Amino acid sequence: MVNVGVIGCGYWGPNLIRNFNSLPGANLKTIADLDEKRLHQVGLLYPNTHKTTDHREIIEDPEIQAVVVATPMSTHFPLGSQVLEAGKHLFLEKPMATNSDDCRALNRLAAARGVKVMIGHTFVYTPAVRKIKALMDSGELGDVYYVNISRVNLGIFQQDANVVWDLAPHDVAMLNYLFEAHPVSVSANGRCYVQRDKGIEDVAFVTLEYPGRRLAHIHVSWLDPNKIRNCTFVGSRKMLVYDDVSPSEKIRVYDKGVDVQPHYHDYGEFQLLYRSGDIFVPRIDTVEPLKIETDSFLKVVSGQEENLSSGEEGLRVVQVLEGACRSIAEDGKPIPLKYDD
Repeated sequence: MVNVGVIGCGYWGPNLIRNFNSLPGANLKTIADLDEKRLHQVGLLYPNTHKTTDHREIIEDPEIQAVVVATPMSTHFPLGSQVLEAGKHLFLEKPMATNSDDCRALNRLAAARGVKVMIGHTFVYTPAVRKIKALMDSGELGDVYYVNISRVNLGIFQQDANVVWDLAPHDVAMLNYLFEAHPVSVSANGRCYVQRDKGIEDVAFVTLEYPGRRLAHIHVSWLDPNKIRNCTFVGSRKMLVYDDVSPSEKIRVYDKGVDVQPHYHDYGEFQLLYRSGDIFVPRIDTVEPLKIETDSFLKVVSGQEENLSSGEEGLRVVQVLEGACRSIAEDGKPIPLKYDD
């Protein structure tokens, strides 16, 4: 049994609290938030859990072995550092920190204290994404040429980060997991419309190049009329569309494509052969991704499972985000990406 404390009862914290409370291997010992009203409202659902407005009660409690930090990203480094200094395992919401140097510092601290760090890259634990990985690994799609992603909605506007830092971590982490690789370069364009005075981009178009000339295009926006969570994977054999907001058919596999006639002597003989076959809708498990993720954290802490969203992976995602923002500042200039060994 792992005693868990949760810091942050805001937008995402209650979901983490609910899932850790439901796990047989976890004991939700304490929750903390600066907002007394919010803490009280969330706490009503967990009468046996201690509530406090002082996060240090969690960090200094010798009975708590693991701490969840679900607070604004500007607080991730200072709070994460305190947790690790106390020798406790850390579940830290995405993005890991506001810059790569802070990520490195957290990883060094975790190594020195002999504790685990997991970053909240929830899509790595989503059944639909795991199904996509199985289809890719089996060769069902053939060679994946490119991926086109839209993650847009009207809001939620953030005050301490632009839309790239807010939304793109999901997709970068997902693509890294699916490709088992990391981008070699990034280019991006973004604009500030609603929060122009603060210089906070609310829409951005990010292009990643992965090894093997694979491309991924990510459109993120807080300024769109509809909530869209859509990914299109175009492969040499088949194509796949992942619609995360679809209530039933989240994945559709299309037996569509184009083949070039292998032998021709001149342009007159050149032919493209179009394929348009069946549409396959695979069965997807209905388990909540956050339940899988929180359970995985407990197993990582106890050494039973590989850490798919480690601090090292969190650092790589942040390095991509930094490159994207640098590209935006330089009018879309491609930025080469290099990672720590």
